[in-house]
Amino acid sequence: MTKTTASEQNKTSLTDQSLRSEGDTNITPARTAWTNSIADQTTQKMLEEDSKVFLHQAMSTPCLDALVGAEGIYIEDAAGKKYMDFHGNNVHQLGYGHPHVVARIQQQLAELPFSPRRFTNQTAIDCAKKLTEIAGGDLNRVLFAPGGTSVIGMALKLARYVTGNYKVVSLWDSFHGASLDAISVGGEACFREGMGPLMAGVERIPPAVSYRGAFPAKDGSDVHYADYLEYVIEKEGGIGAFIAEGIRNTDVQVPSKAYWQRIRKICDKHNVMLIIDDIPNGMGRSGNWFTYQEFGIEPDILCIGKGLGGGVVPIAAMITKEKYNTASHVSLGHYTHEKSPIGCAAALATIEVIEQQNILAKVKSDEAYMYDRLEGMKLNYPLIGDVRGVGLLWGIELVTSRDNKERALKESEQVMYRCLELGMSFKVSQGNVLQLSPPLIIERDDLVRAMDIVEQAISEVQGQ
Repeated sequence: MTKTTASEQNKTSLTDQSLRSEGDTNITPARTAWTNSIADQTTQKMLEEDSKVFLHQAMSTPCLDALVGAEGIYIEDAAGKKYMDFHGNNVHQLGYGHPHVVARIQQQLAELPFSPRRFTNQTAIDCAKKLTEIAGGDLNRVLFAPGGTSVIGMALKLARYVTGNYKVVSLWDSFHGASLDAISVGGEACFREGMGPLMAGVERIPPAVSYRGAFPAKDGSDVHYADYLEYVIEKEGGIGAFIAEGIRNTDVQVPSKAYWQRIRKICDKHNVMLIIDDIPNGMGRSGNWFTYQEFGIEPDILCIGKGLGGGVVPIAAMITKEKYNTASHVSLGHYTHEKSPIGCAAALATIEVIEQQNILAKVKSDEAYMYDRLEGMKLNYPLIGDVRGVGLLWGIELVTSRDNKERALKESEQVMYRCLELGMSFKVSQGNVLQLSPPLIIERDDLVRAMDIVEQAISEVQGQ
């Protein structure tokens, strides 16, 4: 099995918190112990081959396990073990291999598998129209792209063109993709490390964090974090856009409605375009089609992806307003799969399932269960410092002490690997936040069973 080198271990110790920001790192002693515990020879062989052929990178290769199947809420490894997947890279709103999505893709493959750029097709038109319908309001213009990071790039270009200003404000700790432009506006240092000069004109402000915010208010409110945006806009000048996740996905930060409405007013006052990155949380995870609908605002540009393709086909979209349809002589996207019939068929099928099965209402019902269950666990286990979430996106923050809020890094890894042993997969963000994002189609009995597994693992780790 692949071993962590001395240089890698030294680098990890120097930038430990940075490396843990986006997800659980794959170069800790706990990961090595997990890998070495795998007895299945087929799995060992696949992991060794993977490690030899793929370029190593944080949170990816070397890998956790080797999969041979994915269906419904489960992934299955080479040894035949199934895990309830509460991570899914945020593409699994409908779980895996949903029959309606697969059938629509198969039908589209038989009819029109590809549409070259400069040509349109009815499936792409129907998909774009449907997206403007569920977005509502003034969001009625669409561009497709192969992935979410590409959509972020398109949004930044459009904002520059419309406003004539190239400067952007974003949030510390934010994630908007891994391309150079996306890490330029992102707020996580681990993605910028060793990259040298990036896109100029990016200013970052503190995020509205309720539990361990940089500047907590005595009354627990978060609206004052919006004032940092106006401060920077007025001091810096030349700001064209503010980009942020409606709800921070990885460690699950849910700002207040008042915060977002204040942000919207500030952007309007200063003619700054508001770009909402809903790539991981869109398509129903909040119990709304998109998270901004939770807060009663509307962005100037909406970026979506991941689960848009039903967990099968990569597809993403930028949705904006008619008044910004002014860059007809500029190639904002110009992607080969610009109006992919296959991707659009998958997206339409995903929307159809959510509508026909009334998934949004189901998610709100699940939200109530998750809140009650996790608050109850918090009362019983001092290891839990905070729980927060919306819909079917929840974070459990583990601390060694509720008084000083010290991150329980070791304990969080122990809980995660114990849950893996018990048949449940999720990721750990910021080193100590158990991030739970199950498929939206999960049945209540399975959701209860998953929470039983989490509670068992926390109980065992706390009792050590």
